[in-house]
Amino acid sequence: VVPINSKTTSITIAMSDADAACYIAKESGRNKIHIYKQGDEDIATRHGEMTWVNRIQYALNNDRFVLMTQSIASARDIENGPMHFEILIRMLDDDDNMISPGQFLPAAERYNLSPEIDRWVVTNTFKWLSENKGQLQALDLCSINLSGNTLSDDGFSDFLLQQFVSYRIPSEKICFEITETSAISNIDIAQRFIHSFSNELRCKFSLDDFGTGLSSFAYLKSMPVDFIKIDGQFVRDITSDPIDMAMVRSINEIGQIMGKKTIAEFVENEKILNQLKLIGIDYVQGYHISRPRPLSQLGKKDIRDFEKAK
Repeated sequence: VVPINSKTTSITIAMSDADAACYIAKESGRNKIHIYKQGDEDIATRHGEMTWVNRIQYALNNDRFVLMTQSIASARDIENGPMHFEILIRMLDDDDNMISPGQFLPAAERYNLSPEIDRWVVTNTFKWLSENKGQLQALDLCSINLSGNTLSDDGFSDFLLQQFVSYRIPSEKICFEITETSAISNIDIAQRFIHSFSNELRCKFSLDDFGTGLSSFAYLKSMPVDFIKIDGQFVRDITSDPIDMAMVRSINEIGQIMGKKTIAEFVENEKILNQLKLIGIDYVQGYHISRPRPLSQLGKKDIRDFEKAK
C-alpha cells in the first residue's frame, strides 16, 4: 500500500514504491501487506537491489565481469603443493574499478540471476583453460562456486555437460563449491547433482562455509563431498577464542574420520597458519597465503613453480 497525496512527487516513483512494497509483502508470507511510510528502509533497500539487478544484467550482456583466482595451498607445504585455486568473480564499474561480489551477489540471489552468473563463470573459466594448455596441464584442481538457485535450475546439468564437451576440460580437474546453507536448503537436489557429476565425470565437490548450520554434522553424513571448507568466522579468531578453536578442531576430526579433506579459509597471518597446522588441517586459503588476482595473470612462472613441486 502506497498513499498518493500532496507529498507524492511523481506517479513513476509512486508506482516504483508500490512495486517494491508488493515484493516485500509477498516475501512476508500469505495474506500479508506492506504499508509504505516516508523514509521506509525496506523500500530503500529494495530499490537499491533493483539498481543492482540492472547493473548485473548489463555486466552479463557486455562482459563486465572479471575472473579472479585465489590459491588453496597444502598446509604442510605452502610453497610446493599442487596447483589448486578457487575462481572468484568481480564486476567492473564504468571506470573499470572492481566491485566485490558482496555488493551484487545478494541481489543476484534474490532475483534469481545467480544461475546466469554461474553460467558465465563456467563458460569463461573453461574457455580460458582450453586456450592455456600449459596452465591446464599443470592444474591439479580448479574450484568453481555454484549457488543454490543454480542447483535448482533444471537446465544447468545439461549446460554443464555441454561445456565439458565443448572445451574439452578434464572433468577430474574441476571442483564445485556449494555452501552448506544452499546444500541443506536443496538437499535432495544437491545430493543428486553431486552423485551425478562425481560418479559419471569424477568431478570433485567442496561443502563451503561449513559449520554455520545448527545440524552441520548430521547433514555432512549424507553429503558425498570431497572437501569441507570451514567457515572463516571460526578461523579468523582461532588463536584467541577457545570456542572457535574447538569448533575447527572438531570439524577437522570429523572430516578426517569420514575421509574428507579439510580447508580453512580466512588464513590472515602466520599465527593462524601455525595453529591450523597443529590441528592437522589439510589445506589453507586466505590473504596470508595469496591475495586474489586475475585469472589472466596466471602465467608461465606459475607453471614452472608447480611443475617443480610435482
